Amino acid sequence: MPAFDDPRLSLPPGGVGARLRVASGSAAMRKGPDAEAERGSELLHGERVILHHEEGGFALVQNLADRYVGWVSRDDLVVDTGIPPTYRVRALRAFAYTRASIKSPVAHTLSLGATVTPSDDRDGRLVHCPGTGWIYEDQLRLIDARDGDPAAIANLFMHTPYLWGGRDSIGIDCSGLMQQAFGACGIALPRDSDMQFAWAGEPIAEWQAPGRLQRNDLVFWKGHVGIMLDAETFLHANGYHMGVAAEPLTTAISRIATQYGEPIGARRMDLAAARNAQPAWLKA
Repeated sequence: MPAFDDPRLSLPPGGVGARLRVASGSAAMRKGPDAEAERGSELLHGERVILHHEEGGFALVQNLADRYVGWVSRDDLVVDTGIPPTYRVRALRAFAYTRASIKSPVAHTLSLGATVTPSDDRDGRLVHCPGTGWIYEDQLRLIDARDGDPAAIANLFMHTPYLWGGRDSIGIDCSGLMQQAFGACGIALPRDSDMQFAWAGEPIAEWQAPGRLQRNDLVFWKGHVGIMLDAETFLHANGYHMGVAAEPLTTAISRIATQYGEPIGARRMDLAAARNAQPAWLKA
């Protein structure tokens, strides 16, 4: 079981302690200060991090949104002004343009959940977000506005390519998909599937009984997770389809068993209680 002092969730003692912000469209979090190092997670545009130290053009940081720790290219980060973002991207993917024209170059490609702070400067339906670019206001929503159905958000990512450590609409992994789906509904989930199995919701007794599962339940294997669209249909980002796919849960269980064994359990979130609440794993 993961612990709060897991190195994935805790910086080493000491360090600079400065706060930085992700200025690029997204930024890979790697397991070492090297562009060839394995990706552990990904930061979205606007997310805030704590800097520990820099090495060889990379920064060891901790994501304030989920406590995850990794090495990020320093070029993707800028000093945080301390001004909190006021809007988030509601579209699966949105372009930020360099000028108030869809014919202008794209400054950034933003994914669902990226955060921005629009100014009063607008041109028609395009609004200027300093440090980001010009974005169609219809693709934004107030940061505190939340969706109500994680499964519907997860379904938006259908056919998104599978990417180990990915969290956005360009490439996403199984636990990243769950984190984004529930995050859009105001529910914080930890980054990796073992953490989600330990800390997300409550276990479902006799979950394999017919009709026991329901929409938005999570089903886990060791190292894998997905979400139920209904009592029989399972949606997950996976390496077999190399993308986000939906299939009968029984089909997934039979196929996955040949390589990774049987599921280890299922869990259910109380969506109303968890919405906008700070979970213990995040404040510990």
